[in-house]
Amino acid sequence: MKKHYALATASLLLTLVAAQAGAKVTQQEAEALGKNLTQIGAEKDGNKEGTIPAWTPRPQEGKLKDEWPRDPKVDDDKPLFTITKANMAQYADKLSEGHKKLLSMYDDYKMNVYRSYRPVDWPKEIKDATVKNATTCEIQGTDVLNNCKAGFPFPVPKTGAEPIWNHKLKWRGEAVTRYNNQMIVQQNGDYQLTKIIEDVEFPYASIKNPQPINSGNGEYLEYLSRVVAPPRLAGTFILVHDKTGTGADGRAAWLYSPGLKRIRRAPTVCCDNPYEGTDGHQFYDQVDMFNGVLERYNWKLVGKKEFYIPYNSNRIAGNKTKYKDLVRPKHLNQDLPRYELHRVWVVEANLRPGTSHTFKTRRFYIDEDSWTIALVDDYDNRDQIYEFQEGHIINAPNLLAATTVPEVIYHFTAGRYFITAAWNEDKPIDATVQFKPDYFTAASVQKMTTK
Repeated sequence: MKKHYALATASLLLTLVAAQAGAKVTQQEAEALGKNLTQIGAEKDGNKEGTIPAWTPRPQEGKLKDEWPRDPKVDDDKPLFTITKANMAQYADKLSEGHKKLLSMYDDYKMNVYRSYRPVDWPKEIKDATVKNATTCEIQGTDVLNNCKAGFPFPVPKTGAEPIWNHKLKWRGEAVTRYNNQMIVQQNGDYQLTKIIEDVEFPYASIKNPQPINSGNGEYLEYLSRVVAPPRLAGTFILVHDKTGTGADGRAAWLYSPGLKRIRRAPTVCCDNPYEGTDGHQFYDQVDMFNGVLERYNWKLVGKKEFYIPYNSNRIAGNKTKYKDLVRPKHLNQDLPRYELHRVWVVEANLRPGTSHTFKTRRFYIDEDSWTIALVDDYDNRDQIYEFQEGHIINAPNLLAATTVPEVIYHFTAGRYFITAAWNEDKPIDATVQFKPDYFTAASVQKMTTK
């Protein structure tokens, strides 16, 4: 316990000082947006060593459908150096505890580090809305937001919960359909594949018709997943409406099981309950690195620091990489991931007294340019690192957005790992879809299952 708290306090060389919880953004801070800060709150300049470059956004280009991640500027790069078990001490201050654990456990685990690029940009409407949110959007506790519209709610974060909300409310397009292939990888490298198709609509972060969040009321995401393989799980549907607020106010969910042949309310689609079909290898609140209510934790904004994180991950997310190339015993094929040095916001979540969760402490590493959670160290009730989540960030210039493809959860006690959000052998996101107003309803799902 003392060791990992020391990392969060003594050894983190913060570039920005975390303010007191509940502090307001000053006018001077807000005026920095679009000047020395980007409009969404990242530092425009690189670091003094030159190992992190200045923000150089990539212009919008590409189709909104069937567009694989690629960037000729970076894809032919060769690694600058490789971090291994033998030399990890040299880079320890820029490594998450999860990466240190993997390097310590496996002699063949490595991290190929490449030149850093900062190409992520966002639509003008989202950036302009973010600047307005800086002085209007407020948070009460961890889950109640007010006076927020369309953009990132907290470009100058003051509390630990605020960067998490930036991740949850970020622009991802108006609506999307995506393939989500999942693999439970055994210690010997064998795996079973689950194929899921997900439909999602984003009423808050919308350009065409943004739905603001006022007085804690605001539905920001509608989600429907359907399992298409393997046969034992095929035909399972999960429907979710995510809103601001705690408990049932924060999430409404339904589950359709082919065995029951009916859709029913599912309050267990939350928190540390295992996601259907993952055999306990992913909790519901680990989807998209973190989602759902924040209420079970106290959230601390530790500050900002430089870390090696997966970035510009076009190779590992692209259609030229097959699942047999990706999977290896005990960890990913580490020839594929691309690691870069970036500034990240560090947020620590500690379980509140009187609440319960498998993870007592969670430490999040959130990219400053995209507000995307890249890494999560998960600690158990014995204060030992229990799991490690790694999200491979890709830039999507067709949408002007960023996301993680794939995401990996390492289970240290079991020696297994779980891959999710992979699409390599199917198709990338389709952002041209449009859903009818009643599509994300229990009645609509019931009709789909009876056709």
